[in-house]
Amino acid sequence: MATTIRTVSLLPAFPLLTQLLFLLPITAGLFGVLLPSLGYLPDLGGNQFNFDIFRQLFEHPALPHAVWLTLFSGISATLISLFLAILLAAMLSRESVSGNKNSRMSGLFVIVRRGLIPLIAVPHAAMALGLAFLVAPSGWIVRWFSFLLMGWETPPELVTVQDPFGLSLIFGLVLKETPYLLLMILAALPQIRAQEYIRIGQSLGYGNFRSWLKLVLPQVYPLIRLPVFAVLAFSLSVVDVALILGPTTPPTLSVLILRWIDNPDLSFRFLASAGAVLLLLLTLGALLCWRVSEWLLLQKWRNWLSNGKRGNGNEAQKLAALSGLLLLGTAFLSVLGLALWSLSLRWPYPHVLPQRWTSRNWERHWSSLQETAFTTLELGIFAVVIALILVVGCLENEQWRRVSFSFRSQWLLYLPLLIPQATFLLGIQILAVRLEMDGTFLLLVWSHLLFVLPYIFLTLADPWRNLDERFPRIGQCLGASPLWVLFRIKLPLLLKPLLVAAAVGFAVSVAQYLPTLFAGGGRFATLTTEAVSYAAGADRRVIGVYGFLQALFPWIALLLALTIPRWRFRNRAALL
Repeated sequence: MATTIRTVSLLPAFPLLTQLLFLLPITAGLFGVLLPSLGYLPDLGGNQFNFDIFRQLFEHPALPHAVWLTLFSGISATLISLFLAILLAAMLSRESVSGNKNSRMSGLFVIVRRGLIPLIAVPHAAMALGLAFLVAPSGWIVRWFSFLLMGWETPPELVTVQDPFGLSLIFGLVLKETPYLLLMILAALPQIRAQEYIRIGQSLGYGNFRSWLKLVLPQVYPLIRLPVFAVLAFSLSVVDVALILGPTTPPTLSVLILRWIDNPDLSFRFLASAGAVLLLLLTLGALLCWRVSEWLLLQKWRNWLSNGKRGNGNEAQKLAALSGLLLLGTAFLSVLGLALWSLSLRWPYPHVLPQRWTSRNWERHWSSLQETAFTTLELGIFAVVIALILVVGCLENEQWRRVSFSFRSQWLLYLPLLIPQATFLLGIQILAVRLEMDGTFLLLVWSHLLFVLPYIFLTLADPWRNLDERFPRIGQCLGASPLWVLFRIKLPLLLKPLLVAAAVGFAVSVAQYLPTLFAGGGRFATLTTEAVSYAAGADRRVIGVYGFLQALFPWIALLLALTIPRWRFRNRAALL
């Protein structure tokens, strides 16, 4: 009994440690970027507070277009991703309610559902590199189009990558964010018993699609509001995808800030800090406008929700199937294009496949690949292990002490995803330099942990909370301690969710670009930083090597997460 009391009394330390882990670096990072933006950075000669830096920022000729491009691409990508996610979720829910497994449309939605998680696991930079190969004027789509229909001998004079309006950037973001929002919607549906509401709508003569929109969507949207906000904040401040697919003259605001940071003239750090503060204000303003737009839209559609108009939704069903297949097909061809380029020796236009194949691209970069891959693997494992310990401790604290996960804690968990990375990471870098901590492995792991932990918590929380309480209660009745119950009952029963959460966290760690760049101080190279740096070059073979390996790592982690429980419990079908 004394051991049980002592163990339970230590559990509140996990939520406290997790809150400090989030609040300290973010608060310090915000102060670290706010002070230089006001002219105060003694190490660079800034000893007085003033607003001259902001005046220089607003007079910069590239700023107006950079701000417009940031808002246009970020808001457009979020709107399109949310629309497609809602459309696909409505159709997937329809198929699960109708139970018709033999129709052609049902088969299409099965493909979409099964391809969802592998698509989420592909890092943003790898997907952007593959998409650039796919939609470029001499890319794979144009090559097939020329081979089948047009017979072009030279590529068309079209700007399809890094176009001035950021359309390719929007497409790349939609390709990654739609599956994430769809997964969040599907995870939230059981909480509101969506299928029962759809059946109620059917009994009143509504079609499946209208039933979902009128009865399910108003209840499920508040549950996914934070993920939507996270997507909006990420789309406004993304750097790696914007470097690959976005315009360059001028770029988005986040890329412009990165250019100022990389400028050899250290006085540009003041301008970069002011730009980071402006990016934070733009993001907060966009989130506020989005929230106000939600309220206005609800007031406008309130009558539509209760006007009694029926409809079958056949057009929406076809649109959902087409958009789902387009997303999956584009993602698959993007990753396949990386693999083909990594194995090609000669692939001239307009051939649709390489004329000569070789493994020399991999052999030539094998030594540097080993070091970079090991750093990526080591960093991901450390971040995932620490995050799993903290998350499991927080969830155990909930159950043993009978405390619920508060709304404030949920916002705190999403805080690193809602604040632009360029804002607080730049502040952390400035403070780390002052404290002589920049470029250390500890700071690098900490920066990755800020983004890994939220995704692991969101992936693991529902399976942990939904575990049948009778299993741990039996252990308690037999006199088992909380640690014994955890390691001998809960962890084996939840092995699959644990490994899936670890795979998701590892994929998030592999995808981090700015945290590695800022916290690592240029001393640590990962597959993502190398892939993005090589993207500025013209050798597609090298880009293919690093991009494909970057996409392969999360897939291997996900495959292990799904295979290990199946092997471990091969004689216990109920645990699979």
